[in-house]
Amino acid sequence: MIEKYLHLEKKGGGYWACCPFHNEKTPSFSVNDDGFYYCFGCKETGDVISFVMKYESCDFLEAIEILAKNANMQIPEFTGDKEVFEKKTKKDKLLKLLALACNHYQENLYKTDALPAQQYVKKRKFIKKDLDDFKIGYSINGFEIINYLKKCGFTEQDMFEAGVVNKKDGRFFDISSKRLVFPIFNSFNECVGFSSRVLDNTLPKYINTPETDVFHKGRVVFAINLVKQLKQQGLLDKIIIVEGQIDVIAMHRAGFNSTVACMGTALTKENAHELKKLSNNVVLCFDGDTAGIKATIKSIDILKEEGLDVKIVGLPEKHDPDEILKENGVTYLQNLIENALPVTDFLINNELKKYNLNQPDQKGKFVTNCIEYISKLDSASEEEIYLEKLKHLTSIPIDVLRRDLEKISSRKFNDYKTSVDKNENTLISRESGNIKAVKFVLASLIHQKPFVDKKIDYKKLLPKYAEIIEKSEVNTPLSSYFDYFDIENNPVLKDCIEMNFNQFEDNGKVYFEGCLWQIASQNLMDKQAELNKKFKECVDLDERQKLAIQLQDTLKAIKDKNMEEFYVRY
Repeated sequence: MIEKYLHLEKKGGGYWACCPFHNEKTPSFSVNDDGFYYCFGCKETGDVISFVMKYESCDFLEAIEILAKNANMQIPEFTGDKEVFEKKTKKDKLLKLLALACNHYQENLYKTDALPAQQYVKKRKFIKKDLDDFKIGYSINGFEIINYLKKCGFTEQDMFEAGVVNKKDGRFFDISSKRLVFPIFNSFNECVGFSSRVLDNTLPKYINTPETDVFHKGRVVFAINLVKQLKQQGLLDKIIIVEGQIDVIAMHRAGFNSTVACMGTALTKENAHELKKLSNNVVLCFDGDTAGIKATIKSIDILKEEGLDVKIVGLPEKHDPDEILKENGVTYLQNLIENALPVTDFLINNELKKYNLNQPDQKGKFVTNCIEYISKLDSASEEEIYLEKLKHLTSIPIDVLRRDLEKISSRKFNDYKTSVDKNENTLISRESGNIKAVKFVLASLIHQKPFVDKKIDYKKLLPKYAEIIEKSEVNTPLSSYFDYFDIENNPVLKDCIEMNFNQFEDNGKVYFEGCLWQIASQNLMDKQAELNKKFKECVDLDERQKLAIQLQDTLKAIKDKNMEEFYVRY
């Protein structure tokens, strides 16, 4: 299957190609007859499934689906589970409809009826490559697309469920009527919806596809399909995030091909998760107005919680990337991006704009806010760097600044300790909720549900149920559990086997993730309590230091909802 992605050349006992995961001119990527690969350059290794996961930036189940599709095979779950089969069939139908609509809108742009759109495209200086790369189209009127899709065999209800049309006064109409149409693609290059722009002063300026079975605004990243192609070519070092589609197109035209935008400035956790699949490095390049700065600050924590390394471009006030390119050129913007600020520098600089440091009360507020930002840093060395910067800006002795930092850190620790103590005191009352979480996770493993997170070491997470988990890992049929366990005297396992998943039809994955964190957080809090106890009893200074580091790591894992401690170790 790897040969579908790479040109493999037979040499000796294996096959060779240039590695798709790093830049190289001489092939160092080796594949054997069993489909296992190894790169002698970047040391990437694995089987065909892990290759597809990395190449397509997808999870385990998505990789299985891609492999099955390439081999013209059906995934067993789709034939054995009527509910899953029906959902997949509907999804495929909507995607086919949207693909046809996308192509038709694109063709419309070159018709005589599209003169307003053609004039707008010319005014915005779009070139043919822009139109082709982003498949930009035009909706001629409120009903033309409906007639076309009917001829293709779709009903108006199908169009409504795909988000192409809406209904008013008993009649369906094209949501994008008389607008320039920007198709929205997912990372698999499938059109999932549209964002359409007015060509006059009518409000609202943009209309997006409503929520559908394939379009979820909070997950959509405009141009992620193009950025993914860049990654597959080994040319992606960072992702640049701007505010809107026009900015993305302008950035790509200027050579910044790793640029994306979310649907509006409200970046979500789902957006951050999608970006993380492609790169660990992101650069925020939002507009230089008040709204853009607010959006930048809101986005920082979301991106950092996903483990991304974030830098920020400070655009001139009241300018967006498109305007910067027109007024100052590519080199100017390139310099801004290359000199993008680390998060803490940006936040401190932003505070500098708000306060007059010549006034004692305002200087005090400035220092307090900056110390709060510094307290969020991961290492003592970073803290020291920014304390020195704060000293330089304020002329306050660094020992005083350190004491302020220690007070904030101590307060945060005491606040958290109080919450842990409360949790310990209410553990018995929470037991019923915790066992529900345990049952749902175990049941999902036993029933081999598709939303099970494969990267979790469930035996470490739930050591008490290791034997049951081992059976689930080898896809033991439900009926065979009765051969291995005394089900009647094991109420937890019995409830798991008899679990009715219909009640979780629409939110099984979300509920599963919630249960995982409930169990993991309790484990981490237990570990924190044990470390805290050892720290109090320990008299050896070196050992206390080690315990303090472990405590800090555990506290950070709880705060960040980080489950890496429970990941499978290969």
